[in-house]
Amino acid sequence: MPLHPQTARFLEDVRALTAFAGPEPTIEDMRRALGLSFFSERRDLPQVIDTTVPAAGGPVPVRLYRPVPPGGPPLPAVVYFHGGGWVIGDLECVDAACRELAARARCAVISVDYRLAPEHPFPAAVEDAWAVTAGVVHDPEPYGVDPRAVAVAGDSAGGNLAAVVSLLARERAVRLVHQLLVYPVTDTAMDTASHAEFATGYGLDGPALGRFMELYRGAADPADPRMAPLRAPDLSGLAPATVIIAEYDILRDEGEAYARKLRAAGVPVELRRFEGVVHSFFLLPEIFDAGVEAMEFAVRRLRAAFDDAISGEMGAA
Repeated sequence: MPLHPQTARFLEDVRALTAFAGPEPTIEDMRRALGLSFFSERRDLPQVIDTTVPAAGGPVPVRLYRPVPPGGPPLPAVVYFHGGGWVIGDLECVDAACRELAARARCAVISVDYRLAPEHPFPAAVEDAWAVTAGVVHDPEPYGVDPRAVAVAGDSAGGNLAAVVSLLARERAVRLVHQLLVYPVTDTAMDTASHAEFATGYGLDGPALGRFMELYRGAADPADPRMAPLRAPDLSGLAPATVIIAEYDILRDEGEAYARKLRAAGVPVELRRFEGVVHSFFLLPEIFDAGVEAMEFAVRRLRAAFDDAISGEMGAA
């Protein structure tokens, strides 16, 4: 499908903002710029709290969103990991999306401010992501969470972390009810057709991702499934998945390949490619109608997973 007119306007705006750029920006420059770029309207919620979760690498900052006042019954939960190539991004970048997920999926959302590279290369982000997820499942009371219905979710590099946490959950016998993967990074090879076709000029550039991936990887094996879940030898037994993909995205092919590999391993998967749009559309519903549609799709999938998990537990009891 041709570029959607909304996408064409978005890319024109991006090019205008970067046309007079000077030397390659530093990591700190990019972190500041990203923080200034997310001005989405934010839904008010009865409870939004910044706190921390204990972890081996030190307390992990998280932001808890609940669509009901404190003291109510336990809720299903989504542990959410932001994108940014493991190098940039923070809680603010996904604040609006997490508020929407909490309100519309009627769940608690725990957004994770995991450690970033290059200061903290792999596996620091994985360790933090796992510590928070395991903490929510094993000690749900501080978050007002029903441990029978915990899902993980993330976009881009955060989708990578959600997929990796799902692998770790299977290995460590922690039950997750769903994984929501929004245009996830699933491999380190960067050798797909979509990487070649959309390497420059479509929002997420291949050279930029390659630079971030090197900073994150450090000296680690690029085939480590905790970095490249597509290379995991066995995906059976993982939580059911929803995979959301953008047509004009360098990550398109590897995300779809991961969905196919999950399905081949017997994991229930719903894959949806949104035509005519680029990376980041999910977080920009004020720009992309497809972002609105994708959020609605994600909410339906999460609510169904929560309902199935809770009703199944009640039936088993």
